[in-house]
Amino acid sequence: MDSIEAYKADLAYIHDVGFGDFAKNSAPGLLRILRRDDIKTGLVVDLGCGSGLWARELSDAGYDVLGVDISPAMIAIARKRVPRGEFETGSLLKVKLPRCGAVTSLGECLNYLFDASNRMSEIRRLFRRVYSALEPGGLFVFDIAEPGRGKGPRQKYRQGSDWAVLVEVDEDTRTNRLTRRITTFRKAGELYRRDEEIHQLQLYKRGEVANELRGAGFRVRTIGAYGAQRMIEGCVGFIARKPSA
Repeated sequence: MDSIEAYKADLAYIHDVGFGDFAKNSAPGLLRILRRDDIKTGLVVDLGCGSGLWARELSDAGYDVLGVDISPAMIAIARKRVPRGEFETGSLLKVKLPRCGAVTSLGECLNYLFDASNRMSEIRRLFRRVYSALEPGGLFVFDIAEPGRGKGPRQKYRQGSDWAVLVEVDEDTRTNRLTRRITTFRKAGELYRRDEEIHQLQLYKRGEVANELRGAGFRVRTIGAYGAQRMIEGCVGFIARKPSA
């Protein structure tokens, strides 16, 4: 199989209603990054768009939006949230990228091993494809998880009015691979429905990623926040700019 089933209906719902603060709080800073480089209109492609929280901010700010996510359940939510946006279900490593002013990818999407072909060689190809798709002066803004992302509590629990989620985290320091075992509970009538997912992430060092971006032709700088929203612990952000013609 080329990909695994991830963010099924219950986890997609829980992620949308309970874990959307990072995307929503990052939006003002991300919009400033785009506008600072005179990207004030046009198409922005969001890779790993999830339920469309950032896509909605882009659409409301006057941009055209194409969102891509491997989860059909996430895409279904995004389409309802952003009626003017375009959304596509598929691997961010394989999507055909149209000409655009910017590409974004928030929340360590490039680390996820939902696509079996995800490895640094594929990330390298993605960087080159993004570079080719961008207009001169265009931006590629994203973040990744680094080795050490799994530090902290090994078990995490959160709940809402009609859901609960338990996440068990394990990081293999030999392979730089992070595993999250996720158990969800969602209210269905008088009972709760239980489901499980296993997510794996390949952790990349910032220097390695920066070198690959430069190899693709970008001018690169790292960032620790999107405006007032600091990166999640163990993650680093990148602003990669395609030189103007």
